[in-house]
Parts: sequence; structure tokens; C-alpha cells
Amino acid sequence: MTSGATLKKGASREWCERGTRADTQRALKKTPLFDFHRASGGKMVEFAGWSMPVQYTDSHISSHMHTRQHCSLFDVSHMLQTNVHGKDRVKFMESLVVADIAELKDNQGTLSLFTNDKGGIIDDLIVTKTDQTFLYVVSNAGCADKDSAHMKAKLAEFKSAGHDVDLEFLDDALIAVQGPSMSRVLQEGLKDDLTKLTFMFSALTTAFGVPCRITRCGYTGEDGVEISVPSSRVVELTERLLSNPEVKLAGLGARDSLRLEAGLCLYGNDIDETTTPVEGTLVWTIGKRRRQTGDFPGADIIVPQIKNKTQKKRVGLVSTGPPVRPHTPILSTDGKVIGEVTSGCPSPCLKKNVAMGYVDSAFSKNGTQIQVEVRKKAVPATVSKMPFVPTNYYTG
Repeated sequence: MTSGATLKKGASREWCERGTRADTQRALKKTPLFDFHRASGGKMVEFAGWSMPVQYTDSHISSHMHTRQHCSLFDVSHMLQTNVHGKDRVKFMESLVVADIAELKDNQGTLSLFTNDKGGIIDDLIVTKTDQTFLYVVSNAGCADKDSAHMKAKLAEFKSAGHDVDLEFLDDALIAVQGPSMSRVLQEGLKDDLTKLTFMFSALTTAFGVPCRITRCGYTGEDGVEISVPSSRVVELTERLLSNPEVKLAGLGARDSLRLEAGLCLYGNDIDETTTPVEGTLVWTIGKRRRQTGDFPGADIIVPQIKNKTQKKRVGLVSTGPPVRPHTPILSTDGKVIGEVTSGCPSPCLKKNVAMGYVDSAFSKNGTQIQVEVRKKAVPATVSKMPFVPTNYYTG
């Protein structure tokens, strides 16, 4: 789950497809780490209405590989954090998303989707069922206004019906620490045993003396955590983590190529309100009970699609030669347009191009030979299983 603005992939000078240097833009929102980014050599760009670092003094590729081999720290404070309170909080959330929230264990989270009545995806989000009296929800920065309005509208409907539910939008900072050495680095500042916190579970704790919520998740494909921390203390925690030479700052550029190698969707590129979970190969996010009850928005369209083939399907693509970018036409071997690329970049790990996009379902089988049109030339490509690079989530 990453924010719904678009980053170009490739050379570091190609910063934002829909943004330019932050200092030439209108007034942008700033995270609590903004001054720290600038002091640390961060190259700031506009992203989803925020001024965010696209990279630091290290190259994009260096940051990418450091995350895969060691550990990187990302500022994701621009994302929307929400607590959902009240005894009807699970019923409320299930009226908006496709997940089975009720079946989650205490402090367990799941990736889910806000859907609309037409079956389209409003946003992707993570919902955690805490062992306290609330659900903890993290959704995308690019959809923050839309998501908050969506939840508020449903809240008014629930309250008018006499249900007990309330929303609390948080001002806390959020940082992601990702990479194979994350657990060793973070454990130094914890009294709790991090080996007991497995993928998609969350805990309230203290890290290096700073109170926080740690959730074992992330959007790089590596073992990692997202740490929700009071804004007034995020610089303190960040500096403490960076004092370990294993940890380096990383920006949006590396975050984007890492998530693409992991086969993870970028909202606004790979999924949006015109795509359904089935078309987006995200059926696994729909709880089995929810499929049977059909009581989530768009279920009358989405559930039949699970049993029947859709006209289009999200697939992975691998190619060599010139990089494949968003909106690149996908062609059959005889030159017919069969789809379009939604995300693409040269893979630093694989040394070839990786991409994802939508194709006619007849061409969606892994191993299918197709073409991509790059600079008006047809380049051979292959439909590939995702993730492109194996994930390393910690499951115990």
C-alpha cells in the first residue's frame, strides 16, 4: 500500500510524474521530519500534496540495494492514520471494506480494500484489530481526503441508526524500517522480544525510550516494521535508529522500485475506482465469510467475478532492453493492443525490466509471450508471476 500519487521510475532526476521540485509548488504539507530530511540531504519533491524526499545523497539504486541487503528508514508520516472506536466498530468497518475484520486475532492486521457500489477500489488500507477498544487503520496519503470523507459519511449513517462508533484521525508520525537487519537493529531498543511479533501483528511498546505502536509490515517485500510515534519524538527515534550503521535513510524512489519488485500495487496506478479486486488479482483480500454474506459495497458485482472470468486481469511482465513505463501499450505477438502497463522500472536486483499492467484475460497466463511498445517499437516481454523478487516477511 503506497500513496496514490505517481513516481516515475528510472534516473533520479525523473522525480515525479505529476510533480516537480517542492520549492516551485504551492504550499505543501510537511511531515514532522521535513527539516530533518533537508538537513540530511533529502531531495524534496511534491507527492500527494506533501513535500517528501525522493532520495538522499546515495543514488536510488544504492538505496534500493541497501534495503534488500541491510536496512532502510522511510518517512511515511503522510499516510492517514485513524482509530475507529465504539462497540460497533467492527460492523462499521466491515460496511466499508471487503475483509473479515471479526475473524482477526487481537492485534492482528490485514490488507483490505474500500470498495464502491460498482465494485471499484476506492483505496487499499491496513486494518488492525487491537486488543483495546479500537481498530487502527492506515490508508494512503493520496486518498486521505477521499477516505476521511468516505468514513465520515458512513459514520453519520451509523450514528443516525443508533450505532456506537466514532472516528479519531491521528496526528502521529509514521516511519517504516525495512530490510533483513531490521529486527537486530530494533531489538536493541526494545524490552519486548521482537521474534514474538510476526507479520501483520501490532504491539504498543517503547523503542529506545520512545512510546510507539510497532506493526510488522511494510511495502518493500522485506521483513520490516511501521512505527507510529508521537510527532514530537519522531526525530529522536529516527536519529537513534540511524546511529546504527546498518540503517540508512531512503526515499520515494527506492520505495517505489522495491514495492514493484515485490509485486505490490500503487493506488492510482495499478488499482483505482475503475478496477475491481478480481481484475486486480486481489481476491485474497476478500474474506471467505464476506463472499458468502455478500454484505460489502459492490459485492453483487465482485462475488460473481470470482467464479467467472473477467475481461481483463493484472499481470506481471518481464522484459529486456529499454525500460517499460506506465501507459506503455501491451501488444500480442501479432501486434494487437491487448492492454496497458500501469507500473514499470528497471529492477536493480534482477538487472532486467519489471512491470505490471492489465491485459485481456486470454493473455494472462504466466509464461505467455507478448510485446510492449516502447518508443514506438515492439519489444518482446513475458507474462511473469509476481512477486518478481521473493518476499521475506517474518512469519515466525
